[in-house]
Amino acid sequence: MAKQISLTGIKPTGTPHLGNYLGMIAPALSLVDTYQPIYFIADYHALTTLHDSNSMKAYTLEVASTWLALGLDPDNVIFYRQSDVPEIFELTWILSCFTAKGLLNRAHAYKSATDTNESLGRSLDDGVNGGLYSYPVLMASDILLFDTDVVPVGYDQIQHVEIARDIAVAFNATYGDVLTIPQALVNESVSVIQGLDGRKMSKSYNNTIPLFAEPKQLRKQVMRIVTDSKRPEDPKNPDECNVFAIYKHFASPSEVKAMREQYLAGGVAYGDMKQTLYKLLDTQLSEPRERYKAYISQPQQVEEILLRGAEKARTIAQAKLNQIRSVLGVRVR
Repeated sequence: MAKQISLTGIKPTGTPHLGNYLGMIAPALSLVDTYQPIYFIADYHALTTLHDSNSMKAYTLEVASTWLALGLDPDNVIFYRQSDVPEIFELTWILSCFTAKGLLNRAHAYKSATDTNESLGRSLDDGVNGGLYSYPVLMASDILLFDTDVVPVGYDQIQHVEIARDIAVAFNATYGDVLTIPQALVNESVSVIQGLDGRKMSKSYNNTIPLFAEPKQLRKQVMRIVTDSKRPEDPKNPDECNVFAIYKHFASPSEVKAMREQYLAGGVAYGDMKQTLYKLLDTQLSEPRERYKAYISQPQQVEEILLRGAEKARTIAQAKLNQIRSVLGVRVR
């Protein structure tokens, strides 16, 4: 029996950080043995906010190098840049004709923008571009073009998969079972990764730890993690500690258990804990860091990998789009 298809995309909107790794990259890479995985760099999604061409190129190289450094094997998976697969954008228009406007009105990103504008007394759509508004349709096209079965996402992205499902159901109601109905796949243990200040790790909050920071910079960021004022001898709740929140994802189960007991009993100094976390991260990320630097220094090699992946992706995309064009009654290419 053929494996089901999983699909994961990441926007090139900044240097990858620990939250990206734990929340998306590591869970997605773990699916290789269970699913037929597809990975892509969502550069056209980034256009909703990123309008600097040099940054787009740099971030795309960084994201691609990150996946490769962390073990993605381009010979055994499909790995491409979204903009290299034009079939995605033709399908986006087709799907937009089956997408209720009310569905897009309720999309989180659009709602967040309009709510912010309302709270500030501005026009509801102030600063909102058409790309932001129709973003869920492009994401649906990414998913549905490849007959995706599962989409690994965090809780904040579940709605996008639900919208893709709604669009597919609307299309299939007219043309039959043409589009596969995808499922969201949520890894609950890493759904939210806390940043330096305890909020979700995010570039917009400036609370991230860059994934491949050099040792000195890595230590500096770890030492910035916000903690409370408890003394070393005071008992502490590990589940309320921002340092432990990151530590538990990298330490072994036995180390996590022992550290948890130390917290509860008292005797943990936050400075020592930060140093422990720094050493743990530096040890585990040192080899991927060197591989990352090697890929970054060879952009043409990364470019060739992405183009080969796009060829594989387009073979699938062209066949699916022809099936869709056929049921629409337009010319099959």
